[in-house]
Amino acid sequence: MTGVWALLTFVGVIIFWNAVVKRNIGEAMILGFAAVCGFALAGGVEGGSAWHSISEAVLDAMQEEVTFAGLAFVFMSYLLARTPVLDRLIDLLNSVLGRLRGGSVYTATVAGGVFGAIAHVGAAVTAAVGSVTVPWMKRSGVKPELAATVVAGGAGMGVSFPFSATMFILVGGLAAQGVMQPDEIVAPLAFAGLWCLGYRIVLAWFLVRRNGIEPMSPSDLLPLRQSLRTGWTSLLLFLPILVPLLLTRGPLAEALGTYSGVGDQVKKPVQLADGTSLAAQPYGMPDVISLVTWIPVLMIALVLVLGRRHLPRTASAWRTTISGAAPSFGVIGVTIVAAFAASNVLADLGLAGQLESVLTGLDAPAWLMAVAIGVIVVATAVPLTASATMAAIGPVAVVALAGVGIPAPVAAAAVLIFASTEGASPPSGAPIYVAAGIARVDPVKTFLPLLKYYCLPILGLGVLIAVGALPV
Repeated sequence: MTGVWALLTFVGVIIFWNAVVKRNIGEAMILGFAAVCGFALAGGVEGGSAWHSISEAVLDAMQEEVTFAGLAFVFMSYLLARTPVLDRLIDLLNSVLGRLRGGSVYTATVAGGVFGAIAHVGAAVTAAVGSVTVPWMKRSGVKPELAATVVAGGAGMGVSFPFSATMFILVGGLAAQGVMQPDEIVAPLAFAGLWCLGYRIVLAWFLVRRNGIEPMSPSDLLPLRQSLRTGWTSLLLFLPILVPLLLTRGPLAEALGTYSGVGDQVKKPVQLADGTSLAAQPYGMPDVISLVTWIPVLMIALVLVLGRRHLPRTASAWRTTISGAAPSFGVIGVTIVAAFAASNVLADLGLAGQLESVLTGLDAPAWLMAVAIGVIVVATAVPLTASATMAAIGPVAVVALAGVGIPAPVAAAAVLIFASTEGASPPSGAPIYVAAGIARVDPVKTFLPLLKYYCLPILGLGVLIAVGALPV
């Protein structure tokens, strides 16, 4: 059971260094990886040299396309925050929804979902949406603590949709263990995110009725024609996601595959980490066009075009801008590489087979396992961020769900939904304090509403997704 003990040590080191010592997750991941390497050097590697296993694990992690994609999305979000593109998108939503009763609440809710699908970083989504919509809500008669609750409750949408750094950390570890390929999670997670957004819209309707919230003040509303004229280009942000999806999924992808002859080629059999193998299969468009590579590339290109007037124009200015992004690159890059490398070493320690033995002994039905895993992930996400939670226990949680018959991509989507509660999990979620600061309210006043309206219901949604009651 060396692999299981190494995993427990890995998780313990991360939680201690990040939550107790209060150091950043990058440092915690390095120490966690070092702890796993200690087990390998102690003689736990099955059928090979420990040093060879460690070096190959690091090399493979640095060469993963998911590593590139995670860093590319960090850079895209950094650039996007320096342009008014997202502000114009809020104006558009406001023009459409603001005239409704409680329109400011609906705008904050939908904007959280839209921004989450693009920017992904919970605290950043809260700051961007809250700085505009919280004053609107307060002027519409919404109590400050409720305004802060609605904005913080939407922070988790950054994890609920593809392609967050948290998603890349999880799928990278799963790919390293041969559980699933990165592209397989895209559709299930997109539908899971829509379920979460749908719940938040229904909740907004309930809160508006219960609190007697009125439409927005006319002075806060832009005519739709005016907001479209100034901000229609912000709608183009969805093209870099839609185009690769259309080229790799559905009738257009099948036609392109037939025309190009891609489907006539056959993959070689693949050996998985647990010793089983996948038979040779024909290639498809997803094998030619990688979503996790091309979506961030196209997003960066589009942001450079849409925000060109607000981005640097000289080489020195670009150097300054890129240096400002360096801390984010460092932490995310180290986290992703260390997570992948640790997953590779854990696989060499025989973790997959050992976990299978443990899970077989539990003999729990799928619904009970989903509830148990959901509670564990949500509880872990209280002291840690969603990214740290996925780095520590994400792959294990997915394997546990897959062990009771839940398809791995669906299990991965459900686990990410569980982790998305980090923004609404008192007392440590950063978005809570960002939203409370904007609303000028005591954060403690949001704790119970966040648990009641967001944290526990999202946990329930994750369980329903895992057991198939909500199809993805």
